[in-house]
Amino acid sequence: MSRLAFYNVRLVDPASGRDEPGQLMAIDGIVADLGPRLFERPPEDAQAIDGKDVVLAPALVDMRVQLREPGEEHKENFESASHAAVAGGVGTMVALPNTRPPVDEPSLVEFVERRAKAVGLVDIRTYGALTKALAGKELTEIGLMAAAGAVGFTDATHAVASALVMRRALSYAKTFGQFILQHPEEPALASEAGMNEGEIATRLGLPGIPAAAEAILLDRDMRLVELTGGRYHAAHISTRLAVEVIRAAKRRGLEVTCDTAPAYFALNETAVGDYRTFAKLSPPLRSEDDRRAIVEGLTDGTIDAIASDHAPHDQDSKRLPFAQAAAGILGLETLLPLSLELFHNNHLKLQTVLQKITSGPAALLGLEAGRLERGRRADLLLFDPDHPHRIDVDGFRSKSKNSPFDGRPVEGKVLMTVTGGRVVYDARTG
Repeated sequence: MSRLAFYNVRLVDPASGRDEPGQLMAIDGIVADLGPRLFERPPEDAQAIDGKDVVLAPALVDMRVQLREPGEEHKENFESASHAAVAGGVGTMVALPNTRPPVDEPSLVEFVERRAKAVGLVDIRTYGALTKALAGKELTEIGLMAAAGAVGFTDATHAVASALVMRRALSYAKTFGQFILQHPEEPALASEAGMNEGEIATRLGLPGIPAAAEAILLDRDMRLVELTGGRYHAAHISTRLAVEVIRAAKRRGLEVTCDTAPAYFALNETAVGDYRTFAKLSPPLRSEDDRRAIVEGLTDGTIDAIASDHAPHDQDSKRLPFAQAAAGILGLETLLPLSLELFHNNHLKLQTVLQKITSGPAALLGLEAGRLERGRRADLLLFDPDHPHRIDVDGFRSKSKNSPFDGRPVEGKVLMTVTGGRVVYDARTG
């Protein structure tokens, strides 16, 4: 019997509203009990961990990660991504299906499950591809892939451009109780583009993606959600216009949710500087007004979750002319400290920040993770929310190093990650 006892910790559970000094006991991978006065001293047969008044919360749930395996293991694989995840406090991550080959049939969903169990550090789930080969034309077998374990359906970084395909997808997924995740960007307005349309793009001589590209596709999709009664999720929204569309849809009672990524509230288009490809994302970094609107959307609850949008790339994919460079940045190991900027800048309470990266995404995906509760799997995060440090990309456990946040001063450090009652990362011991 394995026993893990935390004491002198601040228990913070966004799902229940708990925020109090206390203790927690995990037995055989399950939270046995928690509260302010469980024991006078830790049981002698338990591994005792003195929290020294730092926070014990649920391990993070990251709902948008690119693993690159199979097909591009030189950029990332299950093992390297898992080590990056636990170093970032992530206990559950959901992989996008844009691998080579893409996850567009049940056997590939099962492959993800097998590989995740073989590595055994974190709970790894996957989305299924919405259309075969991510081509945006023919729907996949949503029912069979859902039965195999897919937690949602998406064409990953590709928008579903056809209104007819999206209508059919929403209707079909609804019959299986599944939801559709869309990359909300009108493809005709984004082709051959590299950054946000505006003064900086003009000065650099780069083609731009207008903010309206998000809103145009979202406007269309909201009509289709209304038509079908389907469940829809907009991924990594980045503009004021998108926030307004989602806000209006929720007011109309549509079953619509959305997430954003830290880059869209922590950076703006000026981070591109002079063709800095490590700041090339999809969607691109937007204007300062858009950045502020994303913060507002998080504050008022329009935006339901924060995902890392982890997109590892090797040097050869990034050290190219801006227009040819791959889009995307690392995110697993910066998700917590960058999200905590919302707390330290007095935009959100600590519980609300944690809700966006634990119980919020878990509820969207129908997962049991993201809560501190008796009888639940002991996926735990011990962290110091006030610890100052600088992001050091060279110390990342990911295979890739593509991050625009290198050297950024932040507050918030992961001290320990526990999954299934097992300590899988401990910064205190190196």
